[in-house]
Parts: sequence; structure tokens; C-alpha cells
Amino acid sequence: MSSTTEATPTPGVSLTHRQIMTVLSGLLLGMFLAALDQMIVASAMKTIADQLHGQTLQAWATTAYLITATITTPLYGKLSDIYGRKPMYLAAISLFLAGSLLSGIATSMYELAAFRAVQGLGAGGLMSLAFAIMADIISPRERSKYSAYFMAVFGSASVLGPVIGGVFAGLDSFIGISGWRYVFLVNVPIALLALFVVGRVLNIPHQRVDHRVDYLGAATLTVGLVPLLIVAEQGREWGWASGTSIAMYVIGVLGLAAFIWAEFRAGDEALLPMRMFRNHTFALGNAINFVLGIGMFGGMVSIPLYLQIVKGVTPTVAGLMLLPMTFGIMSATAIAGRVTSKTGRYKIFPILGAGLMTVALILLSTIGTDTPNWVTMSFMFIMGAGLGQCMQTLLLAIQNDAEPRDMGVATASATFFRQIGGTVGTAVFLSILFSTVGDKIAEGLKAAMQTEAFMTALRQNPQFAQQLQNGGGNGVDINNTEFLNHLDPALAKPFLDGFSSAIDTVFLTGGIVMIAAFVLVWFLREKPLSTKSGLERVADAESVAIH
Repeated sequence: MSSTTEATPTPGVSLTHRQIMTVLSGLLLGMFLAALDQMIVASAMKTIADQLHGQTLQAWATTAYLITATITTPLYGKLSDIYGRKPMYLAAISLFLAGSLLSGIATSMYELAAFRAVQGLGAGGLMSLAFAIMADIISPRERSKYSAYFMAVFGSASVLGPVIGGVFAGLDSFIGISGWRYVFLVNVPIALLALFVVGRVLNIPHQRVDHRVDYLGAATLTVGLVPLLIVAEQGREWGWASGTSIAMYVIGVLGLAAFIWAEFRAGDEALLPMRMFRNHTFALGNAINFVLGIGMFGGMVSIPLYLQIVKGVTPTVAGLMLLPMTFGIMSATAIAGRVTSKTGRYKIFPILGAGLMTVALILLSTIGTDTPNWVTMSFMFIMGAGLGQCMQTLLLAIQNDAEPRDMGVATASATFFRQIGGTVGTAVFLSILFSTVGDKIAEGLKAAMQTEAFMTALRQNPQFAQQLQNGGGNGVDINNTEFLNHLDPALAKPFLDGFSSAIDTVFLTGGIVMIAAFVLVWFLREKPLSTKSGLERVADAESVAIH
């Protein structure tokens, strides 16, 4: 019997473990594609920007991807409810493939930003549709068991990404092509394999939901989110109170107001139906997802910066040092999944998870320049254990309380709100870091100048002493920290202490944000987990309608 036949379920009948694993193989490939790309590009972006002579423009390549991925996430949810999961998932992989190929042949940062936007169009569907398909074929009670596979994909991508990105970025050329181009071209064979596997194994019945596509909602959401995402990325450079930033806030707020109006007007046809916010689990679960995204990215952005700037390790080594966090995520997800599947109870896990993340971020706010790496890595494990208990359980709660006809929208919403929170968190935390680091370094230099060791080292390095003097005590460009790697340790210490102290402020702010998530999660109502998959629930509803 072919794998295609084996993976095709009968409507209303639950799938065997083997059938689920066959379908899962295609989903995991698609998710691996998106997760790996984000990690590889992040570690290689500095080199790519140097090669394309656009260091000051590199934020646009990230922003373009982020904008299209965020905006298309709810659109994929809605379209998959109408046209089916498989064609939309194949479309997402194809767009991602095209964007990767184009990014690999970009000749300027502007071209790269445009091609990364095409990649984002695909990425918006890779994650959310995979979770929606899971909801179709596996009951909420059993679903938590399979979450560990998804976390394993995220974990392996978070470790492999920086290593592969570091290797390719370090190569001048490979088979006659610039090394950095493989950062994008490596996606091509994986995407082709994913297209083949998904085309073969993803054969699940689709009950068409007769809806119109909410184009007005999509347009107003774009008008609302694009200016806010741009100001989140560029605000630090422009100035948060500059005329350009204020114009972006105004356009964004008006756009979001228009989006809410359009969604009320569209009713059930809406991209994000407003009636769904009357559902306690949907509304509160996504509020927690938003706050979780802010806190999560506070840690995710700051830990690599601490390791690379303060500890002086390469992006590749920094990626490997994140292994404890990855192990924490994977082990916590696996344990929570097994317990949930056995008992049907899940509320305790997001409570424990938010609590552990709060503790981890507050502990991370105590690390300094001389903190042993094993201490920092143990705090990372605690953070990972918290994340692993939150992410999948909140999604499970939202899916469990959603009607089968809304499964695509409900699933996409969880990714959407967490992504928006992550964008806000990244912008706010980087702004806190760079607005405080200058003062922290100045304080450190002032104190260091009272010590004999620092003054002796300064006399031996007259060029550096001149730089400091010209800048009134801090005349060094902190946008490029590579000079710290070659500086006398006594001279580098105030800078490292300054960065470490500023990063500690970010961790502490993230911890305070997570206290809000910890409080909110107590109000989440635990609804008994259904033992039927989305397909079985649809079949039951049909049989009731017939009789």
C-alpha cells in the first residue's frame, strides 16, 4: 500500500499513530524550513550587509520579512478554512522557495529587502497552517503528546541555524558563488523536499466553509500594522518622538481602527471575526500570547548580545551555548504533553511556565561580566522550561475551545498575537539597551579612571586615549563592538560592564512584563479537553444536521 493511501483518513474516523506520523513528516519539514531560515539569517545578517554595502539598511531586510509574515498569518488561517489546508500549505512553501531563490541572487540591500518580503509571504503560513492541520487530525487530548516533535524542530533549528549561518558567512566563496548567498540557497533543496513530501502525504478531507475573502480587512490590517512594525524597527534611529515616528503612530492607529470597523462590518466573513473575542479562552489566551511574545523576545534578543559582546564569543559558539534553553523547551514540552494527554488537565502548565520565565529573566538580570558561563546557561535552561510549558499549552487551550469552522483562524491568531508581541518586545528592549548603555559605559569609565591598572593601560595605548578624550569620556562608536576583542582587558572592562549592566536592565524589564502574564494566566478557564479531532467533530455535526 502506498504512503499516500496510508495517510488518507476516512472522514469521521480517527487516524492511527502511523498515519499521523506520515502527515507530520510533511508538516515538520515546512516548519523546519521557516525556523532554520530565521536563525541562519540572524547570525549572518551583519556579513550579508557588509557584502551588499548596506550596513545601515540591514534593518529593512528584517522588517520586510516580518511585515509580510505577520500580515499573512491570519489571512492563511481564513483562506485554509475556505479552500483547504493542503493547497494553502503548498502555496506557502512555494512562495518561501521563490523568496529564498531570489534572496540568494540579490545584488543590493533594497533588492534583498524586497525578496525577503516574498519569503515572508510564505513564512506566514508555514507555522500557523501546520498547527491548524494538527488540530484537524488529532484530538486536543492527544495533540499535546505530538507537540514535542514540533519543539524538537525548533530546538534543532535554533542550534543548527547559527552554526550553518556562521559557516556560510565565513566563506568567501563556495563552488564559485559567494558564501553568504548559501544562507538563502540552502532553503531551496529543503523546500523542494517539503513540496514533494507534503504533496504526497497531506491528504485529509476538507469540508469547505463558504466564506468570502475579507479583502477590506486584509487591506486595513496592512495599513495598521506596516507603519507600527516599521517604527518598531526604525524608531531608535529616527527618535521615538520625531515627526516621522509620530506620523507612523497616527497612520498605524487609524489603520487598526479601520480594521476593527471592517471586521465588525464583515461579521462571519471577517479575517479575524470579532465574535471570537466574546469567547473567554480566545480573548484571554491571545492577550497572554501577546504579553508572552514581549517577554520571550526580551530574553531571546538579549542573551545572544550578552554572549557575543560581553563574553566575546562568535555567533556560532553563541548558538551552541543556547543548547540548555533548547533542551529546557523540548523536555518541558514533552513532559507537559504526556501529563496533559494522561490527565486531560493543562492549566497548571502555563501557570508554572509563566512563573519559571519570570524567575529566569529576574535571575538573568543579575549576571555580570565575570559571571561563569555555566551559571548563565543554567538560567537559560529555566527560561526554556518555562517557554516549553506555555507556548503549546496556550495554543491547545485556544484550539480546544474553537468551533471546527474557525480552526484555521483560531490557530493563526495565536501565532499572530505572539509575533506582534515579539516585535513590540524586540523594539522596546533594544531601545532600552541602547538608550542606557552610553550612560552605563560613561559611569564605568569614570570609576575606572580612578584605578592605576586602567590608567597604566591607557598610557600604553595613546590612540585609544585620544579617542576617549575627543568624545568627552565616551568617544567610541558602540554601533560596532569588534574593537573590544582586540583591546587591553583593563581598558575593555568598563565597556563590557556597561553593556552587561544595560542588558541586565532589559532582562529585569522582561521579568516585570512576565509578571503580568503570570497574573493573567490564573484567569484562564480550564475547559475539558475534547477526545475528538477537528475532522471527527465536523463529521458529528454533519450527522446531527442530516438526522
